[in-house]
Amino acid sequence: MKNALDQPYPLSPEAVDFFQKNRYIKLKNVFDADTLAYYGELISQKVAELNTNDKPLDARDTYGKAFLQIFNLWREEEEIRDFVFSKRLGKIAADLMQTTGVRMYHDQALYKEGGGGITPWHADQYYWPLATDKTITAWIPLQAVPLDMGPLEFSAGSHVIVEGRELAISDDSEAILQKRLRVTDFQHVIEPFDLGEVSFHSGWVFHRAGANQTDQMRRVMTVIYMDKDMLLKEPENDNQINDWNTWCPGAVVGEVIDTELNPVIYSR
Repeated sequence: MKNALDQPYPLSPEAVDFFQKNRYIKLKNVFDADTLAYYGELISQKVAELNTNDKPLDARDTYGKAFLQIFNLWREEEEIRDFVFSKRLGKIAADLMQTTGVRMYHDQALYKEGGGGITPWHADQYYWPLATDKTITAWIPLQAVPLDMGPLEFSAGSHVIVEGRELAISDDSEAILQKRLRVTDFQHVIEPFDLGEVSFHSGWVFHRAGANQTDQMRRVMTVIYMDKDMLLKEPENDNQINDWNTWCPGAVVGEVIDTELNPVIYSR
């Protein structure tokens, strides 16, 4: 099972070009059903063990309704670490970003409960004190995700928009960005995910997810990578200060982020 995690994925030059233009891509058959079933069960067990959010959905704010969020599972379970440190995923990330390697920023499970709300429009890198846009998130559904379960949606090529980068995930980001993106020529991509399909998106591309209209949990694992030579920048907001202290403690502004929480996952 572990061997499958490190087998190279046949990524075409056309796929790299697509990502460079749109800053997102969906790739089919990244993992097979047996691999997802095995590691999905381990991840789900750990999410259930570590989740502390016991408020009913109607008592939560928009962010709380969007998903149950558990971070850095790679530090909690050896076999989950094997999955998160998959060289198959790491090589895809490096190839798409056109870097010589990638480091861990952090991982997070994003479990959208049955009846869970939308994930508002946002760009991830608002939260990250990282000096360049050489960042990428692998969004790995642990089951097929039909449209009514709330798959990830993308505004293709929207990484070029500066307006809205200052917005945290909120009702405001949903309203403001929805209005802003509506008057652009960027394609709004809303598609289901097949079993084994994985998406990759850059830190500044705008994305969202719909509500989970089913009675089943939408189980997704994510891994956030950065260029292995990424420098820490001076934080620009309180969320970036928090991320510095939480995900790269001890890193120094202007230097490569090389802490025990940020190991190199893949290098050529």
